[in-house]
Amino acid sequence: MKKAYIGLILAFLYIPILVLIVLSFNNSKYYVSFGGWTLRWYKRVFTDETIRTAILSTALISMASALISTILGTLGAIGLRKLRIKRVALAISDIPLLNPDIVTGVSMMLLFVRFTELNTMTVLLAHITFEIPYVLLNVSPALLAWDDDLYHAALDLGAGSAYAFWRVVFPEIFPGILSGFLMAMTMSIDDFSITYFTRGAGVNTLSTMIYTELKRGVNPAMYALSTLLFLAVFVLLVLNNYREDAARR
Repeated sequence: MKKAYIGLILAFLYIPILVLIVLSFNNSKYYVSFGGWTLRWYKRVFTDETIRTAILSTALISMASALISTILGTLGAIGLRKLRIKRVALAISDIPLLNPDIVTGVSMMLLFVRFTELNTMTVLLAHITFEIPYVLLNVSPALLAWDDDLYHAALDLGAGSAYAFWRVVFPEIFPGILSGFLMAMTMSIDDFSITYFTRGAGVNTLSTMIYTELKRGVNPAMYALSTLLFLAVFVLLVLNNYREDAARR
């Protein structure tokens, strides 16, 4: 019964993805019929100017926002570690995680239009804002297991504060930082509501582009694009797990 239950859950999660992958090779433009195997939808992903622009915009925004939010979130987690109001501060930082995206998106839009025009920079700032709590969520547990005595021992042996951090503290909390970075990047790529409300004219990411495409009918190139994203994440997870297994050995 346990194996059947787990198998049912996995089937529920992955059968739709398998259907998506099969449709990405469907020569027919309509998903209700199968017209043979083809790679033309994958070719369109790399030749269509709208799709290429959305991919580039999404990559730049997600990478930049994930990197900046990881730095700020890590520094914030270190700073909160010794505060007496640490629990209160962490509880406040958890509010954006529970807050509906549409509320966050509308509130940020109202803030941005008060001082500037909506553009790519406002999308980037919005993404950094809602990604920082995810980084805190991953880095804080890593810091709980950290022993301050190692850091102070490095200082006593003549290391500077910056050198001691990079050579002693950083390697120990790096798994939490990496998890926070990957989660922040994933949330940035996946986000729609916040991007939709804070983007300006002509600014498109994958999520907003797919939303626009749905108004005119599903473009099979979106199946191919989604398949490529799934495979990229799958390869990344395999490499990360391999790295962790090699580190344990």
